Amino acid sequence: MKRIAILICPVILLVLASCHHNEKEKEDAEVFPVTTPIQKDTIIYKEYVGKIHSIQHIDIRAMEQGYLQNIYIDEGQHVHKGQLLFQIMPIVYQNEKQKAEAEVNFEEIEYLNTKSLSDSNIVSPKEMALAKAKLDKAKAELGLAQAHLSFTEIRAPFDGIIDRFMVRMGSLLDEGELLTTLSDNSKMWVYFNVPEAEYLRYITDKKQNGLGKVKLKMANQDMFNEEGTVETIEADFNNETGNIAFRATFPNPKGILRHGETGNVLMPVSLKNAIIIPQGATFEVLDKKYVFVVDKDGTVKSRQVTVAQEMSHLYVISEGLSLTDHVLLDGLRKVKNNDKIKFEFVDPQKAISELKDLHAE
Repeated sequence: MKRIAILICPVILLVLASCHHNEKEKEDAEVFPVTTPIQKDTIIYKEYVGKIHSIQHIDIRAMEQGYLQNIYIDEGQHVHKGQLLFQIMPIVYQNEKQKAEAEVNFEEIEYLNTKSLSDSNIVSPKEMALAKAKLDKAKAELGLAQAHLSFTEIRAPFDGIIDRFMVRMGSLLDEGELLTTLSDNSKMWVYFNVPEAEYLRYITDKKQNGLGKVKLKMANQDMFNEEGTVETIEADFNNETGNIAFRATFPNPKGILRHGETGNVLMPVSLKNAIIIPQGATFEVLDKKYVFVVDKDGTVKSRQVTVAQEMSHLYVISEGLSLTDHVLLDGLRKVKNNDKIKFEFVDPQKAISELKDLHAE
């Protein structure tokens, strides 16, 4: 019996030590932060693919036939209104002008002689009228020759940037041949397509809240440093896509944007009484979003939620949560469904402000 008692004692000691260890673990258990969703009016931004155009983008073409004698500018150069860009060889047109000037001089002499005779009643009024008509015709032909000569000098119709040359010096040009293009990039037009439902929401928001400003995310994902204004909306919807085209105008004082670029237009959408939680409080299973809801006893239950909109580090929830639900903020990988945890409540305003501060660093 003594031997049996000796063997039992160590077992009891081990059990007591184990119980003490488990109690110690519970006492030292991690405390998890939880919070509740916050409800507030907010503005989010919907993204639309946009095509960027210069407010003026034109073809520069030859108005006369001839050899390209001079190019006075370079590709990519900024030019001013009236600046000489190209010179077509003017010899033929100069000779035509000289011929027209000589014809005017001849007809003017004929007119003066006829007038002198008319004043002396030597010639009839019809002959006088004919002489005047010949002079007017010669002057008109001179004006036409001068116009043709002026067309050999191709000048910029407005301030802008020259694009690639389509011809080189010495090229034989046909009338209307493309030389280059000219873009006025002082302001840029960005076109983007909006679905019908979002168009209706935009129109309502604009009337109620004065929303008309938009932002532009460039191709490198940086935000353009100027805000744009939605100025025009096309008259008709595209029946095939159900979209309607918007046009926003962006100031471009530094010339960063160029004709033909692409980007994403961010258009504001106002949300009333939106339910908001941090993105970090969610996890994903098979493309569905879940949160851990903690009851008053500390029991963890997973729950599927529906994300209506995504904001910077935040989600707007349309289904799955109420304002009184306690949501696990951190340590989602350390718990599983039906676990019982210790938790402390974090004010939702504080949780969101700390989140912003963390990502601002």
